[in-house]
Amino acid sequence: MPKIRKDKGKIRIIPLGGLHEIGKNLTVIEYENDMIAIDCGLGFPDEDMLGIDLVIPDVTYLEQNQDRLRGIFLTHGHEDHIGAIPYVLRTVNPPIYGTKLTVGIVKNKLEEHTLPWDPDLHTVSAGETIRAGAISVEFIRVNHSIADACCLAIHTPLGTLIHTGDFKLDITPIQGEMMNITRLGELGKKGVLMLMCESTNAERPGFTPSEKKVGKSLEYIFTTNKEKRIVISTFSSNVHRVQQIIDISAQHGRKVAVTGRSMLNIMGAAIELGYMKVPKDVLIDINDIKRYKPEQLTLVTTGSQGEPMSALYRMAYSEHSQVTLGRNDLVVLSSNAIPGNEKLVGRVINELSRNGVEVLHDASLAVHVSGHACQEELKLMQALTKPRYFMPVHGECRHLAANRELALEMGIPDRNIFLSEIGKVLEIDARGARFSGTVQAGQVLVDGYGIGDVGNIVLRDRRHLSQDGLIVVVATVDEESSLLISGPDIVSRGFVYVRENEELMEEARKVVQRSLDKCLRGKEARDRMHLKNTVRDELSKFLFARTGRKPMILPVIMNV
Repeated sequence: MPKIRKDKGKIRIIPLGGLHEIGKNLTVIEYENDMIAIDCGLGFPDEDMLGIDLVIPDVTYLEQNQDRLRGIFLTHGHEDHIGAIPYVLRTVNPPIYGTKLTVGIVKNKLEEHTLPWDPDLHTVSAGETIRAGAISVEFIRVNHSIADACCLAIHTPLGTLIHTGDFKLDITPIQGEMMNITRLGELGKKGVLMLMCESTNAERPGFTPSEKKVGKSLEYIFTTNKEKRIVISTFSSNVHRVQQIIDISAQHGRKVAVTGRSMLNIMGAAIELGYMKVPKDVLIDINDIKRYKPEQLTLVTTGSQGEPMSALYRMAYSEHSQVTLGRNDLVVLSSNAIPGNEKLVGRVINELSRNGVEVLHDASLAVHVSGHACQEELKLMQALTKPRYFMPVHGECRHLAANRELALEMGIPDRNIFLSEIGKVLEIDARGARFSGTVQAGQVLVDGYGIGDVGNIVLRDRRHLSQDGLIVVVATVDEESSLLISGPDIVSRGFVYVRENEELMEEARKVVQRSLDKCLRGKEARDRMHLKNTVRDELSKFLFARTGRKPMILPVIMNV
């Protein structure tokens, strides 16, 4: 087991996202006066986050320490690892380091945002080491479901930390080389102080299949469905998958049309940077598909997660401007549902089936393989690096716990395994490792152009409105003479249908009138807030007694 180098310094490891959740990955590593961040991803809203578009990490800690922040180091180009960059760069502007495709995707993303300064982007290659003060960050090639993925070796005066990012071991990758297990083994021999290892597939036994397995399934689909137009939905970032779809389509004499903004953006970057090679005259514009027979076409689209604004969703609900699906179409969902998205995906499949469209997904045919390591690969990573300390990252509680069990199985003592939480600080020094305090962390909600302006109170109000509806009470009073001049009028939205509940609404109006009359006769007649609160309380009690519901009540009291 590697010993900690004798040094007076201290390492601090602070996850700001990616623990007890899927996505929003961001980890801070500090050594004395130098700080780096690993990844800067977003998450997708839960069902109870009504109207929220995206969830990003709370980066207050980075903002407070931006003079020490030497850089953000990106492991790969997936949204859960780079998606928050445009929002974080509004308040901090450190150098950002990533491989060629990762930086290319970030550049495309940043073009859609207005920032107060020019981003400081740096392209590196696997094998390169970047100096960041007293810390050095080495990029090491791994396999994943997107090209150019790397894990990071963080070299400090106290020892080396390894952050795996997202990885799998693919012996036969579509493009590029196999994961650099040689370099990982070399680091393990020298001594790895801590391994921070992804946990997404920690519950799954065995090895993750190679991406080439999907190619064989796709070949079978194309061969057995020669009379149909084939529509394939997959993750836009899975460049290798899209490359296989294009190659197989070309072999079967089909033209390929692409739809969905994120798919077009990432394919554009991948083709420009040489990560995709498209045979001549195979790719056509989506507007030209009417010139071809169904059996001459393959459509590649976004929407594999059932996202309501995605191209596949719009096709399913007949809202797509260029594509109408029917019995001559075969839809292939070449992906697995991200945890939490199962209902959305099921809804799209049901709608497609209702319209007579045949749907194939991973449950019926092997049209998807994961980009994440299963148990044997996770154990291999531990065996190669031989870490003194171990921290599971990237996953929900059950994933982190499963990864912890693997570490115990590999012989890492329980006292050296740290299940952390967002904002929790792990300190390592010459005396050992321990948790030591917390920093501000959490989630920031993005709604349209607003960042962080929707919080728990606003969400609570949205849930209240969605569950029980809204009652608006309008009345005009003369505070000087303590008289009710007009009203009260009651407007209902989402509570009851007024025309069918006229008796209830008339009784409610009388309740409000009595409470206003009573208040106006009292000593607090000129206190408008007292009037509003009394109306709200009395009406709420009445409606709950009659209906068992508590709508949001907004009294509007005007004075003349």
